[in-house]
Amino acid sequence: MQPRKQCLKNGRMLVIRKAAVEDARAVLDYIKGISGESDYLSFGPGEFELSVPEEEEYLRKCRDSDNQLYLLGLIDDMVVSTLTFSAGRRPRVRHSGEFGMSVRKRCWGFGIGSLMLDTLIDWAKDTGIIKKINLRVRTDNQRAIQLYEGKGFVREGTIRMEMFLDGKYYDHHWMGLVL
Repeated sequence: MQPRKQCLKNGRMLVIRKAAVEDARAVLDYIKGISGESDYLSFGPGEFELSVPEEEEYLRKCRDSDNQLYLLGLIDDMVVSTLTFSAGRRPRVRHSGEFGMSVRKRCWGFGIGSLMLDTLIDWAKDTGIIKKINLRVRTDNQRAIQLYEGKGFVREGTIRMEMFLDGKYYDHHWMGLVL
């Protein structure tokens, strides 16, 4: 997959490319930075604890797999978004996987999430392997749900009490896109 350059709504240039093993430190710094920016994430500050060698190994695994993807969204060489997609290893489930995505809060509203998702969908179609993309999203995250529905994802079910935060349980929608 070749890197993509996209002009954002604010006039800045976004580069979307596959993560390289050498990006491990920048990815971990990004994750540390976003961990406190949104309660919609599955982790908070101090809860995502991979070492640089562990992150390097994960990035290597994504790079070497034909049905996994780790995308970076960069502005001026700074990571402002990530998207990971992982499908099953066994023949019966290689065609289907789940993605997770995040965008720096200061970059919300510029269309980065939409561009990252378009890149995932195009990549998935090009693999000849991926036939279904799944995601989980908190039921109260209306902006994300609107984005996903706009790309063709449909709600397939609701997972009750999927997240516990500040003394409250939150439900998640399971959504999917058949390619």
